[in-house]
Amino acid sequence: MLALVAGILLLRFLPTLPPVWLLCLLPMLGLMLLPFRSYPLTFFLFGFSWACICAQWALDDRLDPQLDGRTLWVQGQIVGLPEVGDGVVRFQLEQVESRRAKLPERLRLAWYGGPELRAGETWRLAVRLKRPHGLVNPHAFDYEAWLLAQRIGATGTVKTAERVSVASGVGAWRDVLRQRLLGVPAHGREGALAALVLGDGSGLSVADWRVLQDTGTVHLMVISGQHIALMAGLLYGLIAGLARLGWWPRAWPWLPCACALAFAGALGYGMLAGFEVPVRRACVMVGLALLWRWRFRHLGVGLPLLMALLVVLLLEPLAGLQPGFWLSFGAVMLLILIFNGRLGAWTWWQTLGRAQWAMAVGLLPLLMALGLPVSASGPLANLLAVPWVGLAVVPLALLGTLLLPLFGVGEALLWVAGGLLDLLFMLLSQIADWLPAWQPSALPLWAWLLCALGTVLLLLPAGVPLRSLGWLLLLALFYTPQPRPALGQAEVWVLDVGQGLSVLLRTHGHTLLYDAGPRFGDFDLGERVVLPSLRGLDERRLDLLLISHADNDHAGGARAIQRGVAIERVVSGEPEALPAVLQAQACEAGRSWQWDGVRFSTWRWADARNANQASCVLLVEAAGERMLLTGDIDSRAERALLDSGLDVRADWLLAPHHGSRSSSSPAFVRAVAPRAVLISRGQHNSFGHPHPTVLARYHAVFARIYDTVEQGALRVQLGTFAAGQGLRHRARFWREK
Repeated sequence: MLALVAGILLLRFLPTLPPVWLLCLLPMLGLMLLPFRSYPLTFFLFGFSWACICAQWALDDRLDPQLDGRTLWVQGQIVGLPEVGDGVVRFQLEQVESRRAKLPERLRLAWYGGPELRAGETWRLAVRLKRPHGLVNPHAFDYEAWLLAQRIGATGTVKTAERVSVASGVGAWRDVLRQRLLGVPAHGREGALAALVLGDGSGLSVADWRVLQDTGTVHLMVISGQHIALMAGLLYGLIAGLARLGWWPRAWPWLPCACALAFAGALGYGMLAGFEVPVRRACVMVGLALLWRWRFRHLGVGLPLLMALLVVLLLEPLAGLQPGFWLSFGAVMLLILIFNGRLGAWTWWQTLGRAQWAMAVGLLPLLMALGLPVSASGPLANLLAVPWVGLAVVPLALLGTLLLPLFGVGEALLWVAGGLLDLLFMLLSQIADWLPAWQPSALPLWAWLLCALGTVLLLLPAGVPLRSLGWLLLLALFYTPQPRPALGQAEVWVLDVGQGLSVLLRTHGHTLLYDAGPRFGDFDLGERVVLPSLRGLDERRLDLLLISHADNDHAGGARAIQRGVAIERVVSGEPEALPAVLQAQACEAGRSWQWDGVRFSTWRWADARNANQASCVLLVEAAGERMLLTGDIDSRAERALLDSGLDVRADWLLAPHHGSRSSSSPAFVRAVAPRAVLISRGQHNSFGHPHPTVLARYHAVFARIYDTVEQGALRVQLGTFAAGQGLRHRARFWREK
């Protein structure tokens, strides 16, 4: 079983998938090894082949490259609960049909300004389809891996649509129940109640999610193994209590009845929550735990857990691509390590405290390996929130939902549950403000292994030799793994922020951020991409935040950056148009300075008539190699720059205005004469950036093109005259090249 699990999990770490002929050959090789009693190797090959074949099926179900960016009429049924936010309706479509092409089995679509949609409805839609594609940045969320794990073969934007049939099935019933829950007054926490009852987190605000992340309590607001186990435990405990009091019919053996009812309750709750992959995983684990309790207690607890792990992976080998898989099973294994085989009884508060201690310390290596933030306040917050939600809010919410048909009764219970949730969020907000989450820097393998060994030692029982050595090993957490550039050199990162711009420049002892990425409603690229990249690179402060101008695609993420890191000074070409809290100063033409042997110069057109023309231009020179960052200046501003007398020759040029036709004039391109051009843009953007005419001008001067869409985040070692590197070329089998 261990060999089979290891073979399946190896998929997560593959740069590329083996060829199909090899995947067919490996199981045959395993069968040939059986006479030699090589059972572990045989089952390892079986697991590895099965995982790779499933991954290849998912990759083959992606949108045909010839259809990428095209608009097609499709028909399909809405599955899951549609999400609404900032005027955008996001939903998944299955049973997809099109007269013109074969399409993936599942699509994820966005409808800007769309009407209210219901799960179970069938629609005919005109959709602009795109192959799965995500932003690729250092230490940021891998959207493409998530799409593959969800088996989503294409994304798209709805242009127009018509309803073919009304909602039907279980999905429609869940949607009606969600609307009912959202319509019940509950102290403004109706969305949180829907999350607890139905697993629909779309009703929680960005501020709510930030508080939950900072306090390490996200698991409480999504239906996870804890909620499924709680439901099963309450039903099991009900029958066990009746039997203990002598109120259970003696003709019915109480233990099998308790196990059966508990499992039925877990399945019912799972169906209510949509039976997604995490819920299926929890139901399998609860079912095996109940089976162990009823019949097979002699197996211990490790073997049933291994069986649950195996069942989950056999049903969905791609589950290993999701962080929740590792955190879920990691948490269960930690609890087994803490509580199994201990001598003596613990009080309830000791049990809860030990559990939170295990989660805080034991999950630390996993969180770091997955690039997730670590909540320093998590143990304290969970010590309060776990019993609060588990023993009070969830039972009241479920009972209130069940009694909604009784006039006034269900609403009253939900009102009380909402009040308890509102009070909890107020307390968690105070804790989050006091001690927000910490994003550790990326560690080298040796430092991570030391931390993992240290956590294992600390979780061992008291009295184990060398247990206190774990504290010393945890000091590797504070090792700064990111080497700084040498004196006279600069490291430049053009982050992949879609249709926007954010460039990080690091010298030996200073850091500058040129633009902060865009923000679209609650979707803030400054918070989701720029900040994690800064923290992963061990940048905790900025000497200068230079916002070229105040357009959203350049300045939208500035507030998130300010909240996340300390900023010494803010400069902009449009300081008056930025939020006052940034306290931005005006960009000055002709200003220059040196950091660690690297020279910086700024320029701004004094006669600018619009925001783009007012962009603050930055020239960086390291060991004779020059880079020109131009913001969104147009051809008129380019002419003014050439007339200013500034030497604009540069080895690296950030294409003005993302490669727009209104910029990169022939005279400007010839004057700069770059050997390489950097383009930051979004895939299939509506502006047509970069324009073919502009690309032709750069090719005419033999400049090499670096594009964030094609290569992800770009890294340049300025001062070494070396070629640039794109993160998308780091091989991952699920990543679009």
